[in-house]
Amino acid sequence: MFAGKTIWEIFQIGGFTMYILLLCSFLSIVVFLERVMYYRRLSKIKRVEFMRAIRRALTAKNIEKAAEICRVTPAPFSQVVYSGLELYNRSGKEISNAMEREIIVRTISLERYTTILATIGNTAVYIGLFGTVLGIIRAFHDISAAGAGGMNIVIGGVAEALVCTATGLFVAIPAVIAFNYFTKRVEHFITDMELCASELTDLIGAK
Repeated sequence: MFAGKTIWEIFQIGGFTMYILLLCSFLSIVVFLERVMYYRRLSKIKRVEFMRAIRRALTAKNIEKAAEICRVTPAPFSQVVYSGLELYNRSGKEISNAMEREIIVRTISLERYTTILATIGNTAVYIGLFGTVLGIIRAFHDISAAGAGGMNIVIGGVAEALVCTATGLFVAIPAVIAFNYFTKRVEHFITDMELCASELTDLIGAK
């Protein structure tokens, strides 16, 4: 059916919906690469090592040292701990609330752009199906206009139309996989932030 055709020619068979899917694929790749690099940069520092350093500083009553450790540590949990240290002389409730708010802020930052992947994963297949329906309608219209047709012509038109559905699946499946992967990464970051907040609350409560 597609023998002798180039990828570009097959791409053009799908019509304008193929350009929409191409844009979706481009957005997926851009978001995937940006989030991978972003999460990798934030994952370089281990929570256990960070909290060990914070514990030593607080044990020595050196609040400024603990705050400096937070400022130079590029990780979401360091910002959570820093928000608690800023209120070191306040009540435990105020410190806990400040850290909870910071966790929400950092979670929003971590989830940034991932909804694009979810949207593409949920809609790319339907965009492909829409292109397929249009292709089938066009195939039957051409047969009707020609005044003749046969099973081979019908099958050929449907096969060409299904290029859109195949492309939609090709775009949607990686987007869904990437979204699920990033969701697990965000959950891991949230767990680290909550553990650090809990541990800092205990350390400050023991002062």
